[in-house]
Amino acid sequence: MREYRQLREDEIQILEANVCWAEDWSRVKVAETFIPYNFHRVMFYGDIRLGSFDKQVEVAKGFVKHSGINDATLRNVSVGNDCLIEKVGNFINNYTIGDDCYISNISTMETLEGASYGAGSTISVLNEMGDGNVTLFRELNSQLAAFMVKYNRDKALTARLQQLIDDEVRVSMPERGTIGNRVKIVNTKDITNTVIKGDCEINGAARLADCTILSSEDASVYIGTGVICENSIICDGCSINNSVKMQDCFVGEACQITNGFTAEASLFFANSFMANGEACAAFCGPFSASHHKSSLLIGGQFSFYNAGSNTNFSNHAYKMGPLHYGTLERGSKTASGSYVLMPATIGAFSVCMGKLMHHPDTRNLPFSYLIAYGDTMYLVPGRNITTVGLYRDIKKWPKRDKRSKQSKKSIINFDWLSPFTVGEIIEGIKVLKDLRNASGENVTTYNFHEYVINNSSLVKGLKYYDIALRIYMGAVLKRAQKEGFFGVPDSEVGKGPWCDLSGLLLPESEEQRLLNDIKDGTIENIQQVLARFEEINDCYSDYRWAWSYQLILDYYHLDELDEQACERIREDYVRARRAWIAEIRKDAEKEFQQGDVDQETLDSFLEQLDHEVDYEN
Repeated sequence: MREYRQLREDEIQILEANVCWAEDWSRVKVAETFIPYNFHRVMFYGDIRLGSFDKQVEVAKGFVKHSGINDATLRNVSVGNDCLIEKVGNFINNYTIGDDCYISNISTMETLEGASYGAGSTISVLNEMGDGNVTLFRELNSQLAAFMVKYNRDKALTARLQQLIDDEVRVSMPERGTIGNRVKIVNTKDITNTVIKGDCEINGAARLADCTILSSEDASVYIGTGVICENSIICDGCSINNSVKMQDCFVGEACQITNGFTAEASLFFANSFMANGEACAAFCGPFSASHHKSSLLIGGQFSFYNAGSNTNFSNHAYKMGPLHYGTLERGSKTASGSYVLMPATIGAFSVCMGKLMHHPDTRNLPFSYLIAYGDTMYLVPGRNITTVGLYRDIKKWPKRDKRSKQSKKSIINFDWLSPFTVGEIIEGIKVLKDLRNASGENVTTYNFHEYVINNSSLVKGLKYYDIALRIYMGAVLKRAQKEGFFGVPDSEVGKGPWCDLSGLLLPESEEQRLLNDIKDGTIENIQQVLARFEEINDCYSDYRWAWSYQLILDYYHLDELDEQACERIREDYVRARRAWIAEIRKDAEKEFQQGDVDQETLDSFLEQLDHEVDYEN
């Protein structure tokens, strides 16, 4: 708590000589080391607190000015040490400003009665005309948002969660707008009811109203030219620039929103990139991307997803080249609960595990292509397991996580093969075998709802699924032995079905336990909810082994795991990985033969594949 003193009479005289004026000088209090010389043409109203102003402030590279206040009107404002505030066209009203800030050429910055700073409002995602289902607040992450959306119809749960969030918002609500340390705000028109944390830069924004900007020293936020942002929360490491218009949104860590993108009542989490297009009532989970002017993300749930334009899917065809993005990863869910497959390459995590449009049963054919020829839709099961695109995506997504270590609210599990996806593979195998048993092995095609599966595609699908199974079992066994919990699982948790909670892979039983603990009051605040997600993620290896142990016994018809069985599994794992790499090599060579990449790119990629043997042991 800083201590302030009254101005001395000689200091008041110096300030007045510099054309400064106060409604009441006795209400202007200053730090003990305050020196009044660097104040010019300043008007003070209400209660004013001023720090010391001793340092130089860099206003541009190589250009410094002395800290102080010039050409400004302040009312009920506290200014920290060594700030430079100048050229305030209208006024600064009801604000607390931290140390080492540079504020220049702004119009208005004020806090009005009833300010919420973007926290506490409830928006409707997935259904733009529906009742609200996600409440915005500072600590929101993709898991909690997905949990709220998934169980929105559970009124008891919804009411309890709302109470916990309201409690959190209430205790964290500042008395007035605050500006953190080392904040730069220049050439900006209007900042109203907005909390701006430290190390943020705002340059040329048009309007920020009822917002919280959670910038930090190791993950600063940049708000750029022409941005209009209302009733929204922006997290660490984000960049919002070039005439973005945003209302009632939450922007998670390390997201980029730029080039005229428009967003309303939408969520963007961890490393999402949005440009040119529009989002309304969209749930954009980690690594969602949209680049095109004609892209509209509306009423859908996305994750590891790249939206194509209305008329152009060419960007999804890149595989070995640097521009490849996955098309549909983990799933793109519509408001109706259906999942849509796009007629293009499906990237890593693209398990298409959701329902194909209008057909719940098709959710069990993961890693598949859906291709249209005229009026006929062909389903190619498991094809994406052995593509260059999937291989590259497995490698690239962890590297593209730009969040700092201190700002990772949303949990992201990068395992492409997990109890969640492998569970879907097992169901996919069952579907394909049932089709073959029903129609025989000698038919040309199989009908699956209104989709057509060629006989050769079904055979290859079973082959690809089996390769993935053996890779998964061998890899998990190797990890279990290395991590020291090899053998019969200590717990039953993890043995049942699994789900993906927007980046967190977890047993459905743990999700249900969390739901019950919230409803019955075992969980007493929202921080405990968030901590539970972390605890579940920390136990992922244990839960995965509990699930995988039974899978291994069933697959190999074993009663227990002995050394002989482990060696057989390891040999199967090595053979499966080599078969997988061989298929990817063929896919790469096919792409080269089609003229899509040059010889140098192909050679570089094949050299990378040659090193895969290094990971066998």
